[in-house]
Formats: sequence, structure tokens, C-alpha cells
Amino acid sequence: MTNNDAVELADGRASLVVSPREGAAILRYDALRPGRAPTPLIKPSTGLLKFGSQLLVPWSNRISGGGFEFEGRFHAIEPNVEGEPFPLHGDGFQRPWRLTRRSGTEMELVLANGAIGPYRYHASVRYALEDGALAAVLTVENRAAICLPYGLGFHPWFPRSPHTLLQASARRVWLEDERHLPTAVVSLTSRADWDFSQAALLPDTWVNNAFEGWDGRASITQPDDAVTVTVDTSSTLNVFVLYSPARDAGFFCFEPVSHTVDAHHTGGLDPLEPGGSITAHMRLGWGEL
Repeated sequence: MTNNDAVELADGRASLVVSPREGAAILRYDALRPGRAPTPLIKPSTGLLKFGSQLLVPWSNRISGGGFEFEGRFHAIEPNVEGEPFPLHGDGFQRPWRLTRRSGTEMELVLANGAIGPYRYHASVRYALEDGALAAVLTVENRAAICLPYGLGFHPWFPRSPHTLLQASARRVWLEDERHLPTAVVSLTSRADWDFSQAALLPDTWVNNAFEGWDGRASITQPDDAVTVTVDTSSTLNVFVLYSPARDAGFFCFEPVSHTVDAHHTGGLDPLEPGGSITAHMRLGWGEL
């Protein structure tokens, strides 16, 4: 096996396939049940983010205005995705990572040369299978010569059927404009169709919004596959972005992140001095219905 090959882990209850050269993206995460074909717990997508889950580093989502001002200095950042007018999701998902450690149930990958706009950083991710659950730990260290604001996140894609249920408690949701930039934050009491404090069906129409005041826990119930996926994160990830274009899309995204959209202009990032770091944890578990 070369460093660029997909790397597979398995522990008897689940299997995981990761591509180092494709941004350390998860290609597959499947439940293994006796007498049944592997059940996809995440769903590889098509298009730009075409895998099962991507790493978001050194920030999540969009930055407007051609860049951002920080500590009295403007930092320009060019768009990094074809067809997107704003820089999106950093560059961690666009770069090859290096596999540095691997056993049958655990691996570690490193990105030593992250560089986009003013950012110069070192990142690492640990993936492990623990009795069928997927544990992911993502760390970024500021290697630039100046203090900069950082963020982290995970971008998993999940199967969506007409019966899929989501439970995730939050307090507020950001509305977006036609450019997918935030316009205002409102209480979920005014958006009952986006209130998932109790398990509920996903909206029939477009949703692409950041939810604040999240407690870091969620569950995704898939009656068609007779499984429930649980999401647990560290306190670093107290926002989730929910994306699904339509009822019949066949997928949706539930993205645990450390800040809202365009946070370089609205706040919520972590300023890191040179050598400073932040870490985020995500755990996906599953059980049978």
C-alpha cells in the first residue's frame, strides 16, 4: 500500500475507508451487521465535496468581502473553488495529507503545509473505530508569523429518505441571502419547521443554515435501514450547519463546526498566536432500531 492509497479500518461492527490524497476525506463509513450487506452510515456525494465526509480547516464555510480585517490589517483571500465567488472551507480538503500512523482500527494523518491567504498551518486528524463508533480528532496549529483567527469543522453527508428523522437542539438559526451569506439571526421559536429539539422530518424545501446554541449532540434515524446514527462533539463545535436542497435529494449534510458562516466578519473564530492550536472532537455512533 502506498501513502496515496485509500486506507481501510474495521473492527467487526463497522468499516471505514479514508483517502489521504483527497484531503484525508472519509470515503465510506459502514455498519456491519450479520447476514446483511454493509449499511452506509454516511453517503458519498457528487460534485465538489464528493466524498462521505470532509475536514474543514483552517475555517468553515464562506468568507465575503475578498478577505477579512484582523487586528488592524486586511488579509486578502482569493476564491478557491471553481464557480464559487467566495473562498470556501479553507484548503485542507483540497490538499493531500500524509498517513503517519495506522493499525487495524486507528489511523493518523498530517497536513504539514496548509497555506491559503495569510494562513500557514499544520493540521492532524486521528480516525479510530471503537466498537463500531467512529471517533475523529482534528487539530490545527498556527504556523504563520502573526496571530490569526481559526476555525474547524467536519462535513459529513448522510443518506436522506422521506422517513429520515433528525434530532438536534439549538437556540437560534441564521437566515441566508441568495449568495449563501448570513443576513440575520432569529430564534427557532419563529421557525418551527427548523426546530429539531424533538426528532422531526427534514424540511421539504431548501435549507442551508447555521444553527447556534447547539449542545453538541444529535441523532439521525433512518427507518429504511433500521439504524440510528448518533453525533457527539466537543464543546469547540457548538454550531451545526444543515444543508439539503430538496426532499428528494437523497442526501443531507449535518456539519458540526466551531463558528457560523462568514464568521471572519461576524465573530466566533479562535484567535491563535504563532504556535497556538485548537482541537475538535466528533464521534459518530450507531445502533439498530
